[in-house]
Amino acid sequence: MDSKIFLTFGLLGVALVLFFIAVGAPAYFVPYPLKILLLLISLLFDVAAFAARRYSYIMLPLLKQHSKYIVLSNEEPYWLSSSGDSVIKRQKGEYVATAYIMVPFYRSGTEMNEEEKLEYARQMSRLVGVSSDPVRFTTELYLMNKDSYIDELKTAINNAENEEAQLTQGDGKSEQLEIVRGRLTMWRNVLESSSAASSMELITYASISASGTKEYEAVSLVQQKAREVMSGIGSTLGVTPSVVTGREILKFVEPEYLIPFSTISQQMEKKTEEQVI
Repeated sequence: MDSKIFLTFGLLGVALVLFFIAVGAPAYFVPYPLKILLLLISLLFDVAAFAARRYSYIMLPLLKQHSKYIVLSNEEPYWLSSSGDSVIKRQKGEYVATAYIMVPFYRSGTEMNEEEKLEYARQMSRLVGVSSDPVRFTTELYLMNKDSYIDELKTAINNAENEEAQLTQGDGKSEQLEIVRGRLTMWRNVLESSSAASSMELITYASISASGTKEYEAVSLVQQKAREVMSGIGSTLGVTPSVVTGREILKFVEPEYLIPFSTISQQMEKKTEEQVI
């Protein structure tokens, strides 16, 4: 039975039971004040039953929620393989390994003429046949984490400032001092331009999965399939794809790596400061 209909008839049934108890029960068993209360509760259940016809999408989740915690998934967590080139997950007693293949692109569609765009579309259509197994091709635009790069810029600025201070206090030549000051100005300009706005990175990758009764079996099978897919991609697009390894795999499975928390927090602080000023 449809959950919407089941909810409606269930509420009506409770309302009828309360109504008959309030009306038919003897007074010595159910006092009159309690009967009036049961009639009011029955009326509320009637209203809820008619409301369920239109607002069941709100009422059903509330009734199914047993606590303040909602379980989004009961599946077992995934983990990286010991070789660091696959993501492992258990499904129905089997190990499922997934490998991610980075596909480099060196040109944009905005830089192509009509003939090049047509040839590019033909190449992409041929990618469908690179493997007999299902392969997912995905393009993601994600926020780059520039924290380490900004730290390097700040270190370079500090070194240039120290060098400038030494030359100013000593007997440094004016030509050398001007070179150091020019380098310092350059690093400051680079830092300012890099911190002014968020940078986005476009990546394209292919993912393929394989299953096995053992973890090593699933990893071996998926890496064999990944090599076949890489060979097909390389011959079709004329590029050199590579298997993603290590923590770089988390870019494709963890939302935190798509939008780095530290970078977002810096942007929020900057926006707050601008609003305060």
